[in-house]
Amino acid sequence: MAGRRPDRVGALLQAALSEVLLRGVKDPRVGMVTVTGVRMSADLKHATVYVSVHGDAAAERNTFAGLASARSYLQSQVGRRLGLRFTPELRFAIDATIDDAARLEQLLRTTRREDGDDA
Repeated sequence: MAGRRPDRVGALLQAALSEVLLRGVKDPRVGMVTVTGVRMSADLKHATVYVSVHGDAAAERNTFAGLASARSYLQSQVGRRLGLRFTPELRFAIDATIDDAARLEQLLRTTRREDGDDA
């Protein structure tokens, strides 16, 4: 039973953080960001927030700099919304799943074209 609580808190944290990022962050460096997942530690003191950034590598660096500077604000806002006794420390990480899926899809398209040419 205790193993499910970090998952539930992570889902709540993801929803609250998405809303705060959408409406509350005024930093222009934080542009098109999608929170794709949150992984909580077992003691609920640390949260790794996986984000996907729309844009190139420079936009990604700027976004992560903006997220790092807004981390304390984000933690306080999420803590208020969730009503937790202790607000987890947020750590941001890039979620490369979308890029990996696009790269895999491109490889499959190329392979299908090559197979079609041989037939």
